[in-house]
Amino acid sequence: MREALRLARKAAEAGEVPVGALVVDDAGAVVGSGRNETETLRDPSAHAEVLALRRAAVRVGNHRLGNCVLVVTLEPCLMCAGAIREARVRGVVYGARDERAGAVESRLEGLAYADGPAPWHMGGVESGPCAELLRAFFRVRRD
Repeated sequence: MREALRLARKAAEAGEVPVGALVVDDAGAVVGSGRNETETLRDPSAHAEVLALRRAAVRVGNHRLGNCVLVVTLEPCLMCAGAIREARVRGVVYGARDERAGAVESRLEGLAYADGPAPWHMGGVESGPCAELLRAFFRVRRD
């Protein structure tokens, strides 16, 4: 999660919502990483999770990432939950809950929408630093 937080800080420095994500294989190696780049790329799908999954799929040579876990600083939204299901990752670890748009457990249970096994998930990992980074980012923009 510390590496995901580092990526989230880089996103904030670029004026992006501070979210960072990693895809880690069963050996513990990072096979994909991403940070929010929706503003930079002018792409509404350029969330940290989607970019990390895309990069992992290229590196692994397969769009199925069944031996991988996604680590992300903020609970994934519904779009990202769909991408996670399509990639068939084994599990999701996230930091801060997203009461507004979280689609793992806060607002929806988006990982369980289809037949077949849903990825396991664990929230609240380093939630304090993850949430504070988001609060600080939005505090500056709202003042």
